[in-house]
Amino acid sequence: MLPNIDESVSPLDAKARRKAQDVRRMRYRRAIESYAEQRRLQALLDPFAEPSALTAQQAWVQNRQSVSPAH
Repeated sequence: MLPNIDESVSPLDAKARRKAQDVRRMRYRRAIESYAEQRRLQALLDPFAEPSALTAQQAWVQNRQSVSPAH
């Protein structure tokens, strides 16, 4: 299955294709981080939140902080 790539990018333009893929990847990453932050804040504000959800979230954040960004 081919990845979803903007149709306006010609198949021969590898640099533009990589840039479009990077933009899509960063949009996806920001969405995940935003969702994780919302869950973390909700867990802090909700007095009836499951303690395991916050613990899992803290572990995820610590793991993300320990991983160096790939360039």
